[in-house]
Amino acid sequence: MVAAVAVAAAGLTACRDSREISLGTTGQPHIKIMVGGLSKVIYLPGQLAQQIGAYQKQGLDVELFDQPSGANAETSLLAGEVQAVVGFYDHTIDLQAKEQCIESVVQFANVPGEAEMVATKKAGEVKSGADFKGRNLGVTSLGSSTDFLTKALAARGGVSSKEYTPVKVGAGQTFISAMNQGSIDAGMTTDPTIAQLTKTGQAKVLYDMRTPEGTKAALGGLYPASSLYMGCEIVKRYPDIVQKLANAYVETLKWISAHTPDQVAAMMPPSFAGGDKALYVKSLEDSLPMFTKDGRMDPAGAQNVLKVLGASSSNVKPKKDKIDLSKTYTTRFVDAAHAQAQQ
Repeated sequence: MVAAVAVAAAGLTACRDSREISLGTTGQPHIKIMVGGLSKVIYLPGQLAQQIGAYQKQGLDVELFDQPSGANAETSLLAGEVQAVVGFYDHTIDLQAKEQCIESVVQFANVPGEAEMVATKKAGEVKSGADFKGRNLGVTSLGSSTDFLTKALAARGGVSSKEYTPVKVGAGQTFISAMNQGSIDAGMTTDPTIAQLTKTGQAKVLYDMRTPEGTKAALGGLYPASSLYMGCEIVKRYPDIVQKLANAYVETLKWISAHTPDQVAAMMPPSFAGGDKALYVKSLEDSLPMFTKDGRMDPAGAQNVLKVLGASSSNVKPKKDKIDLSKTYTTRFVDAAHAQAQQ
């Protein structure tokens, strides 16, 4: 059975080192996966795989943990508290610059699925990244992918990361409250928060990176984002289990492409709708097209992620010429999953 447990990364520190995969009480491989926000639409495949029985079909005992920030999810992986993360691909590049080996094994989307939202009362003043100077800009947390993307948008507008103030506001209601209270002028977030803000008129979309067109306009190309990534050591040590995870997610991505937003919403836990099912369906309509149908990385997109981080990240910039993208992702498990499905 898959257990969805809401915990902070610190709550896992008492657990034994999870760089090894053991058998659970069911006698199946027990895998702990940290999701950078279970209810975020960008990470929907993590929970949906449970809802449609994809993990169980592969004989896996998967335990999902909820961590609102991708940066904290990454920390849990590096600490050995979980064996995998459903989070943004760009962390694999950032970590390689820090001499850590993390690999995306299934690519859920080749666009971020994020939007830079500007408070309606500030919309006349903040019209592009060039207007970020002197502003308070919301991110889920420092070192998160929303932080990376905010730096990139600012840099493309000629504004350095030292010329604005990043503010940790999380997602969902904490993000909305920060914008309503004036703590931030604009900020990076995902659906269903985007849908809530636009419905109420509290904020407007400044940069929409939920589509290939919007992503290319904002970042100069595709920007592969939500994925399943794991430590290279785990991938090398347990290829059979990694393959089963890839099989489960390829099945899930195919399921998404074959069903309507209403059908997807009906399959998800009721709490994900936040009491407004119609709004949740709207957020799915806006964001579901971002998911790949096959789980494969777009190579040119991976190159663009490196290009973007190399221009805007103080960590990656001095090492961009030494980054080996071939060590940040693999398609071999997804390729094998498709081959098995055709047999």
